[in-house]
Amino acid sequence: MKVVILSGGFGTRISEYTSIIPKPMIRIGGKPIIEHIMEIYSKHGHKDFYLALGYKSEIIKEYFYNYEISNSDFKISLNTGEIATYNQTKKDWNIHLINTGINTMTGGRLKRLKNYINNDTFLLTYGDAVTDLDINKVIKFHKEHGKMITVTGVRPPARFGELTINQNNEVINFKEKPLSQGWINGGFFVIEPEFLNYLDEDSCILEKKPLENAAKSNELVAFLHDGFWHCIDTKRDKDNLEEIIKSDSKRW
Repeated sequence: MKVVILSGGFGTRISEYTSIIPKPMIRIGGKPIIEHIMEIYSKHGHKDFYLALGYKSEIIKEYFYNYEISNSDFKISLNTGEIATYNQTKKDWNIHLINTGINTMTGGRLKRLKNYINNDTFLLTYGDAVTDLDINKVIKFHKEHGKMITVTGVRPPARFGELTINQNNEVINFKEKPLSQGWINGGFFVIEPEFLNYLDEDSCILEKKPLENAAKSNELVAFLHDGFWHCIDTKRDKDNLEEIIKSDSKRW
């Protein structure tokens, strides 16, 4: 399945880092968090990535363009320019790096990928969170309920999009950044291509009308995940993940 990662936002709440690099390139344990996210999907057999780029896109492009050299020892002939690598780090990933506009919002970024997604069911997440979620269990759940969208619900502090869920795990209300605490939008979606019709121009915010309308139409269902989930919305979040890595208790 194609994996779309929204990677173009400004990341203003963690400007200590994003004034220099885009948020997905913030390093955890020595490598960008976006690479950790891709490893989660790859572990479950999903290796075809579509990165929706925007802010400081050239930094993400340069990282993956130079990935082999940056992650290997190598010999270079200054006479011929020939390069031979040692201890080569290879990954069987296909990575599509696509500019979706500097000021484009989340829904607009996804809309701009319509021609790449075609008519396929696809996976979607943000470029700032890691989890021990079993991606294939979510896909199986999605196929069984037959609705348009599955969103992963998690239980961190209440500062993300809250889900109101009925007994059938159908999302009956989607509210961004509520004051109460409960299940929240952890990202890691499975989506049918028909959902792209809910999106319009670049200013479209995925978490507002598109998902709210999908919930009203009973087309949004939650896969509830009680396991590990952690994002880097603030410097404190980033420091917490670094402590997890340093203590050899990596959970994703």
